[in-house]
Amino acid sequence: MHLTLRTVPLATAAALALTACGSSDPQSPAAADDGRLSIVSTVAPITSIVANIVGDRARITGVVPEGTNSHTFEPPPQISAVMEQADLVFVNGLQLEEPTFELAEQNAPDDAELVKLGDLVLPEEDYLYDFSFPEEDGKPNPHLWTDPTYAIAYADVVLETLVERDPEGASTYEANHEAFVANAQALSDALEADQETIPAGKKQLLTYHDAYAYFAKTYGWEVVGAVQPSNFEDPQPREIARIIDQVRERQVPVVFGSEVFPSAVLEQIAAETGARYEDSLRDDDLPGGPGDPEHSWMGLMRFNYVTMIEGLGGKAEQLQALDVSDVTVDEAEYPQ
Repeated sequence: MHLTLRTVPLATAAALALTACGSSDPQSPAAADDGRLSIVSTVAPITSIVANIVGDRARITGVVPEGTNSHTFEPPPQISAVMEQADLVFVNGLQLEEPTFELAEQNAPDDAELVKLGDLVLPEEDYLYDFSFPEEDGKPNPHLWTDPTYAIAYADVVLETLVERDPEGASTYEANHEAFVANAQALSDALEADQETIPAGKKQLLTYHDAYAYFAKTYGWEVVGAVQPSNFEDPQPREIARIIDQVRERQVPVVFGSEVFPSAVLEQIAAETGARYEDSLRDDDLPGGPGDPEHSWMGLMRFNYVTMIEGLGGKAEQLQALDVSDVTVDEAEYPQ
């Protein structure tokens, strides 16, 4: 029972769909009548976490395409048809996908449950604000999924929600949840071990977009800065000059860019400071392709952690040894 990724065409938008084995197109009548829950999610990491807990007891459609700026994504009207079939809608929350959530509020059935995971697991006093998410704008940093401890908290909420909605599937959801949490904890343990190989004082992150604030707080890293400001445009020259001075002062060895969103500014900072430019980090674009073991939340986070640790002079042997494929549950454990 291996969870697989596939792309579902939604007219003008390509939406990511994570489905359990044997699922059909979620827009087809057969899929609508197969008796399983219909679940809608947003960005790929959230879809992956939810799918790991669900197993094959639901149809899951992720509606934010991979490689899209989830902060500015405007769902096309065609996604309203998917929302109309939804029993559950899981979003990250913390004001990340407000247009998509509003579409769900307008189109999901009256008995559908809309779940903002981040809002449920993160108390307001723990909100983090930073260069990309200044407090005066009122939007906290929403990137909880880059921290395994919060991914586990998300999985806890998903489990509770599913058991309440589908009590007959409780044993399946609980078994999948237990396996996912064990894998996420193994990821956390490997991260803590491998990051000790980074030279002292070098657990520093300068990134294109500040997706690692909660991760840094939990695991003892320092976010030196994030180049992308809250309006998602390039920073002003004065801000670039300030970052260059900071990189030189702290002797930051690597600046980390995004594979999906190339940044000429980061290249400039690297060139002027002598730092190496590493442009392969992924916020929510899963590695590999549909069906590949690394095309998962685990695979995404392992890829980023390895990239950061090795880029900063460490070794990622324990992370590299992990199995990052989606959770599997023995067929006999599924209720008949």
